[in-house]
Amino acid sequence: MSRIDRRFAALKAAGRTGLIPFVTAGDPAPEHTVALMHALVDAGADVIELGVPFSDPMADGPVIQHASERAIAKGAGLADVLKWVTAFRERDQDTPVVLMGYLNPVEIHGYERFAAEAVRAGVDGVLVVDCPLEEADVLTPLRNAGLQQILLAAPTTAPARMAQLCEAAEGFLYYVSFAGITGAGRLSTQDIAARVADIRQRAKAPVAVGFGVKDAQSAKAISGFADAVVIGSALVERLDGANTAQDIVARVGDFLRPIRTALDAA
Repeated sequence: MSRIDRRFAALKAAGRTGLIPFVTAGDPAPEHTVALMHALVDAGADVIELGVPFSDPMADGPVIQHASERAIAKGAGLADVLKWVTAFRERDQDTPVVLMGYLNPVEIHGYERFAAEAVRAGVDGVLVVDCPLEEADVLTPLRNAGLQQILLAAPTTAPARMAQLCEAAEGFLYYVSFAGITGAGRLSTQDIAARVADIRQRAKAPVAVGFGVKDAQSAKAISGFADAVVIGSALVERLDGANTAQDIVARVGDFLRPIRTALDAA
């Protein structure tokens, strides 16, 4: 079993909902990215979704767009992300790490080279936003190397395509709660509960729900029908401007711990 599979199996056995925080690698301070990752785990993260800085993050709203811009301005790139994961693994061999990003940096790096280096660094999965299932053959070298491809589904996904996604899902299936960009404030749990319940019955992997999750209340609401909750923009916004490792760790704890407590209470 992969680290992702083991973690979700443990969550299911314990009757707990997973917490998957997203942060942009290199933001707010490249030199403290590893400390940030450890802080996420200490505050209750079950899986880390680590964003690879990209110049045109089309699925992301202004908060994560600006985080990518800041990271790139400070020199952060894909090679740095892999180095940070390697350093993270020196202390943590258990927490799954999923790289979230876009196809261009991987293609420039080279698919086979990226796959080998990512596995060696300790990456467990990849979520490539602009590589849909229909074009997933290009990521075959990644899957062959042992990286799990995290697929996306949305309210607008047609039934036939949803069936394909459920069949192909591995690691976890990421359900986007509404048609839009990250950070928008239109989360309505009533609209998605039945849809997610149906997907969970059919998918070959757990289902995580993201987009629009901002705090303990919204995370707790989703925990009633999802295997995991993904929270990104609100956390990235909270970290903006932190300059020291101590400040980053404190902000992560203040933000994530109430969400972890709410999920466990649910």
